[in-house]
Amino acid sequence: MKLTLMQFVSLDGVCQGPGSPDEDTTDGFTGGGWLVPHMDEEFITIAARWLDQADGLLLGRRTYENFARDWPAITDPDDPFTKNMNGLPKYVASQTLTAAAWSPTTILSGDVEGQVADLKSRPGRDLQIHGSARLGQSMLAAGLVDEIRLVIAPVVVGSGRRLFPAGGTPAGLQLIRHEKTPGGLAIHEYKTVGAPVTGIYEPA
Repeated sequence: MKLTLMQFVSLDGVCQGPGSPDEDTTDGFTGGGWLVPHMDEEFITIAARWLDQADGLLLGRRTYENFARDWPAITDPDDPFTKNMNGLPKYVASQTLTAAAWSPTTILSGDVEGQVADLKSRPGRDLQIHGSARLGQSMLAAGLVDEIRLVIAPVVVGSGRRLFPAGGTPAGLQLIRHEKTPGGLAIHEYKTVGAPVTGIYEPA
């Protein structure tokens, strides 16, 4: 399988609390809900298409617990995400979680990187990380991420957790697809290509 990191980010790189003011108030964050004004039907179609490419979900504990609380309660047969979110195999990376009721779920503890590498070696399409920025950062640092899909909102949040913080792992990326939505979201899809390449600019 291919490990794909899916993330909502602001123009200044914030990924914390895109969906509502009370989604994630860690460290006193009060700027949540910044993605919502820019969501539209075209974005929903793109996101549903991405999820249709998944053969598994890789989640951090916090994201898993939020999803496990919310998604089983959504019963609308016309919702474009519910069947996949509830039916796909879930893998939750946690050193503290001992039980997971949102079936089918496997808890990854101990050598998470090694277990993810094993999952990647199996036949299949996408193993998708949704949210779970810290998990995404650790997988990127381990060289396990194959693609990054960013949904970039036209807003500067000013504070909050960044997907790519100062001191993070350098990575070279190749833009493979891009599009925009009527609501102003920029969709960028990248392939990881190893370490960044540098050069010297020499005017002609």
